[in-house]
Amino acid sequence: MPKEIAEIKSLMDQNIGEKIIITVQLGRNKKRTRRGVLKETYRSVFVVDLEQEANTLGCVSYSYCDVLTKAIDVDFAQ
Repeated sequence: MPKEIAEIKSLMDQNIGEKIIITVQLGRNKKRTRRGVLKETYRSVFVVDLEQEANTLGCVSYSYCDVLTKAIDVDFAQ
């Protein structure tokens, strides 16, 4: 992953509409993995439309700082 917020945003902008896998670090060796489609990007956050079968939420947003500080891991599904 890039090491600056502007680079992270640029990467997200290039992948709008692509499948994405988000792994959220919950602390104490706990992780939650969510799958969905990168829906929109804004100035400080990006929105992921989650797969309905695995999640009760429709969509979630994360900040680029979460990616930078490694609070979440982002992978684009091929």
